Amino acid sequence: MRIAFLEDDVHEADRFATLLRGAGHDVHVFGRGRGLLGDLRSESYELIVLDWELPDLSGYDVLKSIRGPLAIGTPVLFLTHRDSEADVVQALEAGADDFLTKPPGDRELLARVAALSRRSRDATAALAVIEIGPFRLDPVRRLLERNGTPLELTPREFEVALLLFRNIGKVLSRGHIMESVWGRDGSATTRTVDVHVSRVRKVLGLSAALGARLTAVYGYGYRLERSGKDPP
Repeated sequence: MRIAFLEDDVHEADRFATLLRGAGHDVHVFGRGRGLLGDLRSESYELIVLDWELPDLSGYDVLKSIRGPLAIGTPVLFLTHRDSEADVVQALEAGADDFLTKPPGDRELLARVAALSRRSRDATAALAVIEIGPFRLDPVRRLLERNGTPLELTPREFEVALLLFRNIGKVLSRGHIMESVWGRDGSATTRTVDVHVSRVRKVLGLSAALGARLTAVYGYGYRLERSGKDPP
């Protein structure tokens, strides 16, 4: 899971990031609230972890921006030294999904993260066949068909298509696509992502006339969306 982690204490950030990375997560650490908010304008994540006390904006203010002007629905976990009932209620009412007081046990933190991951992405959905317009994508058989005809995609192109189909209607940043498909080994660039997305669009023939279209969001990434039209 791709995680944005807001924590200004370097030692705590290193400790928690190391723990989460050891569990297989991609963790991006931010030491300032404004830095995270700026990044969220061009990147997408599957979980956001917030500290409350920060040098610039409070974690609470960051959360209000996430749920307000940015209109981001990504699950948010507060990880903070605050522990009063009033703080918990305030965070949850502002849109947080969970609240954990420092210092958490390693197993508890991992369990909370796993629970939020399950909440945002049903495990069974990962194996479910996806049907959009004339397209049918089977992740188990690794088969993508249009009107019953198999389409030829390379393994990477199939992974790009699968990611887009699983996130229909959502804008995915280039960084999100890169890490989800290529990992963080540095073997891909944003240009690599653009080429593969272009190839997927061409092979599938994505268009409004077929019931699904792929649009580029300038300076950010891509969104696969239903066109609202009945395909031929």
